[in-house]
Amino acid sequence: MARGGGRHDKARDKRRGSAVVVAEVDGGTASLVSDPDRPHARSLLLDGAPQSHVDLADPTHLGFEYQRRLGHLVDLLAPPGRPAQVLHLGGGALTLARYVAATRPRSTQQVVEVDEKLTRLVREHLPLERGWRIRVRGGDAREGLGRLPEAWADLVIADVFSGARTPAHLTSVEFLHEVRRVLRPAGWYAANIADGAPLRHLRAQIATAGAVFAERCVLADPAVLRGRRFGNSVLLAADGELPVAELTRRTAGDAHPGRVEAGRALDAFTAGAGPVTDATATASPPPPEGTFG
Repeated sequence: MARGGGRHDKARDKRRGSAVVVAEVDGGTASLVSDPDRPHARSLLLDGAPQSHVDLADPTHLGFEYQRRLGHLVDLLAPPGRPAQVLHLGGGALTLARYVAATRPRSTQQVVEVDEKLTRLVREHLPLERGWRIRVRGGDAREGLGRLPEAWADLVIADVFSGARTPAHLTSVEFLHEVRRVLRPAGWYAANIADGAPLRHLRAQIATAGAVFAERCVLADPAVLRGRRFGNSVLLAADGELPVAELTRRTAGDAHPGRVEAGRALDAFTAGAGPVTDATATASPPPPEGTFG
C-alpha cells in the first residue's frame, strides 16, 4: 500500500526500458514514467492522459508546450530573480511550483490540489527540495481560493482537470471575481484551457476573462487556434498592461512554436462569445477518443 492509501505497483515498461510507478489515486490511475532521455525525469499520467513532466536534476526544464508558455509568464512577471507570491490551483506533479522556486528563490507559493493521494505519491517519488517555500493544501480549488486574503498573490495559475476536463465552477465570472480579489493590483491570472473545434469553450473563457479583467491574451499552437486539433491554450489576464510583444517573441521561439493573440485580433477571435456565469457554466469538453494514443 502506498502512503496515499492507494494500490501501489512498480513495473518495467519494456517498450521504453524505463521504470514505472503505478498507484490508484482519487482521480483514477496515476503513472509515473521515467524519461529515457533525461535520467532524473518522470512524466505523470492520469488514466493514460499526460499531466506533468518533472526533472529532479533540473526544475527549470519544462517538458510540455503549455508548461513552457506558463514558464514564459513566470519569467516576465517581475524582474528576473525577484521573489513572487504565487497561487497554483491544481498541483499535479508541482512542475510550475518547482520552476518558480528555482527561478525566483525565496518565493512564497501555495498549491491547492483536491487529490491528496496524488500529492502524497508525488511527494514520495518526486520530492521537493528543502528550503523551497511551497505549501500544498488539500481541497477544492475554488474553496481554497476563497480562504486566501485580498491582494495576496502576484500570480494565480489555474491548471485544474478532473477526468481530463476543467470543472464547471472554475470557469465562471464569479470564480474570476474571486481570483481578482486575491490578486495584487498588478497581478496576473493564467489558465490552462483545453479545447478543440469549434473552440466554444476557449472563446467563452476569453469572453469571461474580459468581463472581469481589462487586458487579455492567449498563447497557443496555431493549429489549436485554427481548430485543427484538440490542445492546450494559455489564457493570461490582468488589469494592467501585458508584455504581449515579449511573449510573442518567446512563444514563437519555442521548440514547438506558438502564437499569441491579443487586442483586436483576440476580439475578432472571440466575437459572438459571451461570459459564463455560475448558472450557465459547464465543464470543458472531453478530449476526442484517441487523443492520448
